Amino acid sequence: MSFEVMVQQMAEGFVQTFAIFALTLLFSLPLGMVVYFGRASRIKPISWLVKIYISIMRGTPLMLQLLVWYFGPFYLWGMNIGNYKFTAIILACSVNYAAYFSEIYRSGIEAIPVGQYEAAQILGYSRGQTFFKIVLPQVVKIVLPSVTNEVINLVKDTSLVYSISYIEMFAVTKQIAAANTTVVPFVIAGVFYYIFNCVVAFIMERFEKKLDYYH
Repeated sequence: MSFEVMVQQMAEGFVQTFAIFALTLLFSLPLGMVVYFGRASRIKPISWLVKIYISIMRGTPLMLQLLVWYFGPFYLWGMNIGNYKFTAIILACSVNYAAYFSEIYRSGIEAIPVGQYEAAQILGYSRGQTFFKIVLPQVVKIVLPSVTNEVINLVKDTSLVYSISYIEMFAVTKQIAAANTTVVPFVIAGVFYYIFNCVVAFIMERFEKKLDYYH
């Protein structure tokens, strides 16, 4: 197989990789905030359940979670999972990353001085207004570097979906390498991932600079 054909086939697989990356971010970023509110809830059973969920998500491999999300419905309910792979992938990745993002959000929110909440209360702000108008803009700035690290990790973690035989770039790479007995596809895949990560890092860095109020 020629080099050009390898790159073309892997580029087609990259479309699926990007779809997994984009949809996981789309769902996990807001879900992480919901998880944080659950963890911070004054209703103890809810707080405990959310803490257990976060502990499980952070304490077990994403690959194992992918397998559970994919095969679980079949073993539990006899569900036909023939066309369920992509849904299982998005569910597993989103729920996993939401746990990490919730802890990042928590660190940012808890870094806001209590005095700002008190000042907002004196000025007549409701709890919702205080959060969205005063707290959230500051939290975004505080947590962005940590969020960037997780986003970069997500780029690499998309390769784990090969564990349920989903055809994305890494799975295509393995197939080409096995069929042609060469390591060249792995080198090409490394370049794809590296460039993708550089683009993501560049975009996130631009966001950080826009939020740098002191310059």
